[in-house]
Amino acid sequence: MQPTSAPAATGAAQIVALAPFKPDLCERAWQTAAHPTLPLVATVHGKGVTVFSLATLFSHSSLTGGHTRSVRSAAWKPNLPPHKLCLVSGSFDATAGVWRWDGDPDGDGEQALEWEVTSTNVRNGNENDDDDDEHVNAAEDKEWEFTLVLEGHDSEIKSCAFSPSGAHLATCSRDKSVWIWEDIGASEEDDEWETIAVLNEHEGDVKAVAWCPDVPGRNARRRYSPDVLASASYDNTLRVWREDNDGEWVCVAVLEGHEQTVWGVQWESRPRPGDRFPRLLSYSADATIRIWTLKEDDEGDDSEQGGRSALGGIPNTMRRSLREEWVCTAVLPAAHHRDIYAAAWSAQTGIVASTGSDGKIVLYKEDLQEAPSVTTTTTTTTRPNFDQPMAGTAESELLAVQQSPSTLPGSARWRIIGTKENSHGPYEVNHIIWCKRYDGRARARGEEEMLITTGDNGIVQPWEVLVGKQ
Repeated sequence: MQPTSAPAATGAAQIVALAPFKPDLCERAWQTAAHPTLPLVATVHGKGVTVFSLATLFSHSSLTGGHTRSVRSAAWKPNLPPHKLCLVSGSFDATAGVWRWDGDPDGDGEQALEWEVTSTNVRNGNENDDDDDEHVNAAEDKEWEFTLVLEGHDSEIKSCAFSPSGAHLATCSRDKSVWIWEDIGASEEDDEWETIAVLNEHEGDVKAVAWCPDVPGRNARRRYSPDVLASASYDNTLRVWREDNDGEWVCVAVLEGHEQTVWGVQWESRPRPGDRFPRLLSYSADATIRIWTLKEDDEGDDSEQGGRSALGGIPNTMRRSLREEWVCTAVLPAAHHRDIYAAAWSAQTGIVASTGSDGKIVLYKEDLQEAPSVTTTTTTTTRPNFDQPMAGTAESELLAVQQSPSTLPGSARWRIIGTKENSHGPYEVNHIIWCKRYDGRARARGEEEMLITTGDNGIVQPWEVLVGKQ
């Protein structure tokens, strides 16, 4: 399957720059992570992390002094009380750092964290540059505690991510491994973690890890365990991992199709019709974005459960029946001419935004139309046929496991609805995310979305996306 050529944009979207976050970081910034519930984002740069307010677009606090080399990733721990923050940073010093920040437990959460810095100016509509010093000084008064160092990787940590419950943390590294850590502390203040799995099946550096979000349909047909992890690697593949009935983490799928390094992976966070399992989105140095779909057994769990119960005591190398069948059901229209470093899938609209080495932002929209079923009979992994155009149906790029004839739902078509050239001037853009808007100019604070890009020029840039009618 080859990328489709860029179609004419209908229902086109405008990508409009908002005021950048302040202060400028003045050095290359790698990633921005949005807090799951609070109006905060964390941007990694240099040897530290800067936390910004989504209400004022100013710095809220800084995390420094914990690492000896560049910090490349950060992840917020979910499901904490609103007056507490916990963030994990992954560094090229081969460690992950656990940071904590405590507000006023007697406050209302927002006042203890975000609002004590930002609420007055936001309510008054006062967001002038004259208040820069006030915001920066307020941020400097806030202190983070570097509470724990997670050691074990032999080389640089490139990504870290928390499971939806917050009980598990995944880290991945240049040492070709994925580590899964469990928070076993007796309380939120008791930082005690243990390694529960070291996954070594990738043949190249592991660039990114992502946990499947807790959305309807994720466990409608329960498979092995509620937590599902995906990883992307320099070996041009993605892998899907689950915990089996013996409590061991196993690779249940190898997703092949990209021709070069897979820079990252993201799960679909909008519920799918019929409570289907969330899809995966991957992006690569081959300048393509792919959508992967799990082939689900509509007959239910009875046969699966029986098969799993018979696996007790069988070594990992013999657990072939645990394998899953994932299919590349779409390659998004070609738009980038260099590496795609990041892509983000909106939980609200389903629009995909991408960016990368060419500095371009591209928006893609899916036409939700049901296509006829397609029968596949492939028994081994096949390389994509770039001589044939995409027909908008499921391709026969299956896993390196034996498969029997089956039917798969047809894939919807994707089209480009907006682009923004040179979004950070001549600089590369390293990351892009969707997040909620809380600034004073938002029409519906905490409800509408915006994009945030992070680039080599040290600018953390928010964008408003205006989508026209169909």
